Amino acid sequence: MERQLEDKLIIIGGAEDKKGNKDILKYVSSTIKKDKDKLVIATVATEEPKEVGSMYYNLFMDLGVKNVDILDVNDRKEANYKGNIEKVKGASLVFFTGGDQLRITSILGGTPLYQSMKNIYKNGCIFVGTSAGASVMSHTMIIEGYDDESPRKCTLKMAPGLGFIQDVIIDQHFAQRGRIGRLLVGIAENPQVLGIGIDEDTAIVVNNKGFFNVIGSGAVYVIDGRGITKSNVSEQFPEELLSMFNVNMHVLKNGNCFDLTSKVPFEEERI
Repeated sequence: MERQLEDKLIIIGGAEDKKGNKDILKYVSSTIKKDKDKLVIATVATEEPKEVGSMYYNLFMDLGVKNVDILDVNDRKEANYKGNIEKVKGASLVFFTGGDQLRITSILGGTPLYQSMKNIYKNGCIFVGTSAGASVMSHTMIIEGYDDESPRKCTLKMAPGLGFIQDVIIDQHFAQRGRIGRLLVGIAENPQVLGIGIDEDTAIVVNNKGFFNVIGSGAVYVIDGRGITKSNVSEQFPEELLSMFNVNMHVLKNGNCFDLTSKVPFEEERI
């Protein structure tokens, strides 16, 4: 897997390999100049920032990244600190760890630190998120829903995310936690957006041309609801089983590609 110069987002389904070949983390580290670019690990999502930050710090250092820093922000006050804002301004890559996606948005939303992140993203900084850090990348994110169950009406809770990618809903730990039902509910409620479910140790690499490529050992599931002809979504009887006709799903593996504009999958990468 070689670096693609137009990479903008790397969205990981969680539990990426940290002990074996580390293919996804190797790819992440290959997207910057290891000897001089700065990689910032953002531990905002986790309630164990010291342990999680230290783990990823050691992993990226072992992969040859020379300039690794940790952004440890635990409340909104710290999201206003000049030192934290300056730390982000100098980053070539920002890596959001797992944890609780609502911690990320509730701590960062509307702060100077979040504005700085949006600015560096527009200027070419690569943003990476794993697990909760993956869900938060989209404009709207899933925060709660039933795992491993048949889909039921109005049982999904969603909230605004960081908005680095538009018109999609991302779910993670997808096959491992049986989350197809809750993503179907999300698409039934929002047929205009794509649902993207990402397995563990799997990622999508989104470039600035509107394509994403799949890397890793699992699958990526793309649910397209534009063709839905009927659904029973409503606020009445929220625990009733969801009924939905003519929803389209694609399953992609390592090396496959998807065009987010035309909503068409391809067998091979598109650069």
